[in-house]
Amino acid sequence: MTHDPSDFTSALPDGPWRHEFIPANGARFHVALAGPEDRGVRDPGPPLVVLLHSFPQFWWAWRHQVEPLAAAGYRVAAMDVRGVGASDKPPIGYDAPTRTRDIAGVIRSLGSGRAVVVGHGTGGSLAWSMAALQPAVTAGVAAFSAPHPARLHTSARRLLTPAAARQLAFYQVPTLPERALVRGDLVAEVLATGAATPFAPDVVDTYRTVMRIPFAAHTAMESLRWAVRSTPRPDGRRYLAALRRPVDVPALQVHAGRDGLLRRDLADADGAALARDFRFEVIDDAGHFLPEEAPDAVTDLLLDWLPRVAQG
Repeated sequence: MTHDPSDFTSALPDGPWRHEFIPANGARFHVALAGPEDRGVRDPGPPLVVLLHSFPQFWWAWRHQVEPLAAAGYRVAAMDVRGVGASDKPPIGYDAPTRTRDIAGVIRSLGSGRAVVVGHGTGGSLAWSMAALQPAVTAGVAAFSAPHPARLHTSARRLLTPAAARQLAFYQVPTLPERALVRGDLVAEVLATGAATPFAPDVVDTYRTVMRIPFAAHTAMESLRWAVRSTPRPDGRRYLAALRRPVDVPALQVHAGRDGLLRRDLADADGAALARDFRFEVIDDAGHFLPEEAPDAVTDLLLDWLPRVAQG
């Protein structure tokens, strides 16, 4: 089946979820929702779990976790972040502070005072950032295949594999990465580099198609460029200073034993410095894209850990 690249319905596959568009922070965001929800009136009772995807993916990367979390009684919102999938793609706002305000706005628009923020890869970096920059709406954070941004800033050479470092450097080049995402096969290359086992061709095609939505390739690149280019600037220094404060909510960090983008040096040795209530796990036989490569293990870890957040 072929898709018109100007049609973002390719980012809205059917499944045990419903699609909504949520206004927040001056933009419109797509979320796939499941679990106890409104029956005419928003019910803030059931805990909200917000799922944040990585690059080069969109909300669908969490498709295996949405239904089990909802069946366990959680309200689940798998979100397309700014510039990705069916969410708006404005020309600005790809810095981490703005994107955390996006997520906080979505949480409030969904009728919840607080949420557990779960992220993978670049989405995991946003989850860590939520605890520091949006503590009022963040009840807990879980980061899969995602070093804490402050640690990554000081230890990038130790934490990134050579392949990941080369890719990140390439992303800083104007225009060429966008062309490789849309006309070339950079999407497949990134997936293959990080994964321990190959993605199915139809899954790669789905990610490739959604990346070809107009402006998506450029806006996806902009957040990765900000992460590198902002570090010597005042905005980047303020961001990193805020993130060096210990996380005051329960935190779960999960690493992949066969990650092609992050080294095994991502360990729990610094856990006490990151969060006061910290849990670290390794899924040995999986690569970087844990929600898809080890879906049952990821779901089980979340279902085991989430009640701890509720108790806190």
